[in-house]
Amino acid sequence: MQRVMLKAKLHRVHVTHSELHYEGSCAIDDDLLEAADIREYQQIDIYNVSNGERFTTYAIRAQRASGIISVNGAAAHKASPGDILIIAAYAMYSELELQSFHPQLVYVDERNCIVDKRDKIPVQAA
Repeated sequence: MQRVMLKAKLHRVHVTHSELHYEGSCAIDDDLLEAADIREYQQIDIYNVSNGERFTTYAIRAQRASGIISVNGAAAHKASPGDILIIAAYAMYSELELQSFHPQLVYVDERNCIVDKRDKIPVQAA
């Protein structure tokens, strides 16, 4: 059996640009792509914490150490500069692969600089 699992997450990144008249995609600082092991042109899901929008697009590379998160094309209607996003990438894993599976979770500050990397989400107390 194959299972679709969360492979990587960029948690609470801030939109820096929203470019309607640009080829569709989401430009992401190369440091963030590398930290999350998200490849250029890989499918990503975006969850807009600020307005509740959810959409799928693909990642493109933005300048390293720039902090850029630019939502482009038609998706620009779904995110504006200042919005907070969760960017997720998923992958299929076999039961054997799941024995050593760990997602790559990247946490940032308000300037989209990496402040923490984890391989699991902490359990929340009720």
